[in-house]
Amino acid sequence: MKKILLVGLLGFFAMGCASVQPAQKSNLTVGMVNKTIVKGQTTQNDILQTFGAPNIITKNKSGKEVWTYDKVSSGSSGTSGYGTVLIAGVGGSSSSTSSQAFTLMITFNDNSVVEDYSMMSSAF
Repeated sequence: MKKILLVGLLGFFAMGCASVQPAQKSNLTVGMVNKTIVKGQTTQNDILQTFGAPNIITKNKSGKEVWTYDKVSSGSSGTSGYGTVLIAGVGGSSSSTSSQAFTLMITFNDNSVVEDYSMMSSAF
C-alpha cells in the first residue's frame, strides 16, 4: 500500500513540475515590419510570405484593399511551490501576468503593392 501511495505522490509531483512549450514566436514585430515593408515596392505576395495570412481584409473609403494583422500575447512569470506543497505540506506561489498587443494595417494600391501602412503596439 505504501508503494502505491509513493508512486501516486511521485506522479503528482512530476505533473506539477512539467513545463508547457511556449507558442512559436511570431515574426510580426516592429523590427520585422520596418525591415520588410517598403512603400511602393513591397507586394502582397511579399507580405504573405513574411507574415502569413492577415486576420482581416477590408476596403477603405477609396476602395483600396487593407490588410490587418492583430497579435495579442500574454505571459506570466513567477515561481510556484508545487513540489514543496506535495512533499512538505507547505509552499506558495507568486506570479505576474502581462499582455502585449500589436496591430499592423497595410493599404495596397491597385497593383497589389504597399501604398501605406501603420502600426500600433501596446503593453498592459
